[in-house]
Amino acid sequence: MVSLPVPLALLLDVDGPIASPVTRDVQPRIITDLLRLATAGIPVIFNTGRSDTFIKEQVMDPMIAAGMSPETKIHAICEKGAVWFSYTSDGATPLHVDSSLAVPKAFADDIRTLVTQDYASHMFFDETKHAMVSVEQRLDVSTADYTAEQKRFDAQALELMTRHGLSALRVDPTIISTDIESVRLGKDLGASRAVELLAAAHIVPQGWRTVGDSRTDYAMADWLHHHDHEVKHVDVRPADGVPDKPYQILTAADLGLDPDVIHDEAGAAFLAKWLDMMVG
Repeated sequence: MVSLPVPLALLLDVDGPIASPVTRDVQPRIITDLLRLATAGIPVIFNTGRSDTFIKEQVMDPMIAAGMSPETKIHAICEKGAVWFSYTSDGATPLHVDSSLAVPKAFADDIRTLVTQDYASHMFFDETKHAMVSVEQRLDVSTADYTAEQKRFDAQALELMTRHGLSALRVDPTIISTDIESVRLGKDLGASRAVELLAAAHIVPQGWRTVGDSRTDYAMADWLHHHDHEVKHVDVRPADGVPDKPYQILTAADLGLDPDVIHDEAGAAFLAKWLDMMVG
């Protein structure tokens, strides 16, 4: 089969750029613009630490309800590369889970017990994960209160890891959660899976746009640049500091927006810009 060149592919973190870190849901205008871009032939691929359940409920179902065409396919790489699936208007394909990257069950059970006994007033154990262990901030808890408890939890999680002899795991805190995961997981693994998924369909992007809200999200663009793909990275929360990289980094300021425009508001603005460029 002849390869199909496309002008652009989008590789998107979900929490922050697409889903609000405050409400955890996705604005209807973001769903609409993602759908229009995908319908126009621009590959849309999610590269997230979130579970397949979250993507199905917060992104896939709304896109299908909005009128997704039968020819449109979206890819979702979840749990930082450990889990992946695709979906069309008919729903999701079978789920792929790399069990070699899964956290041992006994350790996951101990973390669940720790959360239930000591931290349930501030966070909850995410039961939808297949490979990672994730503990997330409750919606009724303030950021300041959660952050204080998160530090205590992270320290105890590290102690449990040592007790279980799990040197191949790491604790990765975010602004709304803590992920405990294989050291082999990451947004770079997700990027490699994204390229593989498009290559299997003989799709060759002439350029990539990666989008994230944390320093770890730069690993998407790092991997693509290292493997000779043209890439620009969008940082929707640059206040953490923009690192020096060999590729272009974009922020809301590049769209003429106020620096206070962050997270899904910035993500929505970039989607609208790309939609205007690609579709008009």
